[in-house]
Amino acid sequence: MAKDIYHDTVKTALEKDGWTITEELLRLTIGSRSVYIDLGAEKLIAAEKEGRKIAIEIKSFVSPSPVNDLENALGQYILYRDALKRSQPQRILYLAISDEVYLDFFQEEIAQMVIEEQKLKLIIFDANKAEVVKWIE
Repeated sequence: MAKDIYHDTVKTALEKDGWTITEELLRLTIGSRSVYIDLGAEKLIAAEKEGRKIAIEIKSFVSPSPVNDLENALGQYILYRDALKRSQPQRILYLAISDEVYLDFFQEEIAQMVIEEQKLKLIIFDANKAEVVKWIE
């Protein structure tokens, strides 16, 4: 399966931040359906640190329309968050985006509205240094 262009960068950034990567493809089963949180070219990483368990959906926002990217990311985020609540309620979902995307598009009103209304949890990473720069709970 294809990886998001930032998959390895985010994995490295989390490891530098003290996280242990436990799964690079997290399978969630709801009823008779399994969701492999790997839609398109995105990966979900499962990680643990000090008893905390998280899942990370990585999005690159490289299409010509950041609004379209946001729509797709939001649909996946809601599906994955709801699936996690049922199958692994101890695991918290985060959306990982680069600091460039965060400082540009995610400062616009439309993105701020989505963050606020959907209570998005974000991991902001520096793609050049492969480091986490900010956690937004």
